[in-house]
Amino acid sequence: MQVKSKDRVRDHGEVLTNEREVYAMLGLVGHETERIESRFLEPACGTGNFLLPVLEQKLARVQKVYGRSQTEFERMAVIAVGSIYGVEILPDNAVECRSRLYTMFDELYTNEYRKRSKDQMRDTIRFVLDRNIVVGDALDLRHPETKEPIVFSQWSLVTDSKIKRHDYLFEELTPTDEAPDSLFAIKRNDQGDTSFIPKSVKEYPLTHVLKIAYATNN
Repeated sequence: MQVKSKDRVRDHGEVLTNEREVYAMLGLVGHETERIESRFLEPACGTGNFLLPVLEQKLARVQKVYGRSQTEFERMAVIAVGSIYGVEILPDNAVECRSRLYTMFDELYTNEYRKRSKDQMRDTIRFVLDRNIVVGDALDLRHPETKEPIVFSQWSLVTDSKIKRHDYLFEELTPTDEAPDSLFAIKRNDQGDTSFIPKSVKEYPLTHVLKIAYATNN
């Protein structure tokens, strides 16, 4: 384990996970990290030690399958980045986490397409990371100072290069024993298993992947 300072350990319980432990944990989920659309949430993401290798494997998959077409790469990269979620109680850690994830994408994107790479795409990735890596307390599901509820965005590729965004309250994604179905509609699949369908708090119009950061309804 790694620490930044004894004060941060004492005040916030901050301990950063080493690379060996990260890859051991990822080994428990098999090939899920290679599924571009498979979502990962780190409720105490720190500076991103866990989320970085997840994104690395997802982007490697995007590059391998879609790299020959820049358009395909761009839209699938948005889905890959948009599948990574983190909650962090310390604002400086959240900023660093977003920066590290963005840098990983930008280095791959720039190396892959050089002069054909687009600043609009970079702005889209920054915007998605701002929505997905949030300052909050995963215990009470709210911002530690403002007490506003944590809201996450879901990014879905609908048609061509158009993305559909839905916003969800984090608390609606975590049913409790006291209220297992008060915030969710319930359905049963073909195997008879019960699953929960969260209700979105806001829905956005279809938006091109290169215009997400500039949409007036953001």
